[in-house]
Amino acid sequence: MVGRAGGLAIDPQRELVMRALKNIWYMAAWDKEIPPGRLFHRTLVERPVVFFRDHEGSVRAIGDRCPHRFAPLHMGELVGDAVQCRYHGLRFGSDGQCVHNPHGNGAIPKAAKVPSYPVYERYGAVWIWFGDPALADPAKLPVFPLLDPEKYAAGQGYLKAKAHYELESDNIMDLSHIEFLHPLFATEAVRRGKIETVQEGDAVWSKRFITNDHLPSFLEEIFGLEPGTAVDRWLDCKWQAPALIELYSGATQTGRPREEGSDVPSIHFFTPETAKTTHYFYAMCCPRSAGPMAQEIAQQQTDAVRGPFETEDLPVVEAQQEMIGDADFMSLNPVLLPTDAGAGRARRVLARMIAEEEKQLNPAK
Repeated sequence: MVGRAGGLAIDPQRELVMRALKNIWYMAAWDKEIPPGRLFHRTLVERPVVFFRDHEGSVRAIGDRCPHRFAPLHMGELVGDAVQCRYHGLRFGSDGQCVHNPHGNGAIPKAAKVPSYPVYERYGAVWIWFGDPALADPAKLPVFPLLDPEKYAAGQGYLKAKAHYELESDNIMDLSHIEFLHPLFATEAVRRGKIETVQEGDAVWSKRFITNDHLPSFLEEIFGLEPGTAVDRWLDCKWQAPALIELYSGATQTGRPREEGSDVPSIHFFTPETAKTTHYFYAMCCPRSAGPMAQEIAQQQTDAVRGPFETEDLPVVEAQQEMIGDADFMSLNPVLLPTDAGAGRARRVLARMIAEEEKQLNPAK
């Protein structure tokens, strides 16, 4: 039997499902989103999670659905180091076990528990692990030089996208679109750029080098250039699973060494909410060498790019998802261009990693 999606025939076995790595760290929130004394909730990789800080200030994460009548626990309140359900008052500790039953003789049913997830704070962010808790080693979190607080100040930005997380990742890994979608960021010289794709282990680099370009005034100001300066420009993206991208963007006067130029790097981290929605965490990063204003500069730049991200990227990527519907992206046989090399390589690496993990978890299949 063949189904239809956007007028195209698709194999029902290739319909869109949430296939994602389990034994890996996902960014769950910026640390400031989870203040002491308050509950914070977010659905991540199709799991509803409620976050809170215990009396020592450490972040905890448990399932957000009360096992009694399935009310959202985030509607309740924090009582000590336990989350109290607003509906009937059951309380759940940081290990997910019910610790208080205000009804009858107070006996706690054995099934009165919710999942508990390992969490880890680093880089001004909260990370969560949905796989085997015994494997949740903080050392498995990639190193992100741009988020090293001693070297860079980072702004904090967030958007919710109604699109699959790999579509969002594709958007950053193939920056040929900026010529057409972002007049604030690009000129026609982008299409003349030299493109290179490099794989280092399971990390994928998508690099673009543009020579003899004249930048829009917004970028001249960002890079600290005199108006009308001819520049050589680079856009280097490093992807790591599940969808964590560092973007090194910079420019130098044409013909001069890269070291003499200016960098305005950024990070773009995508965490799936569902098969069709994604949490987008982004930050512009300013070197600490900029002095005491580095943090303010980083946040100002992060706030400045929200507009283009929200009004230019997001509508197109979300419209992509609407056209794709419930189909798997690759099942529609997309026409591929040379500029797709980096994004395509990242997709293949992720698909392999997921397949290998699924085989380990289900060896009989």
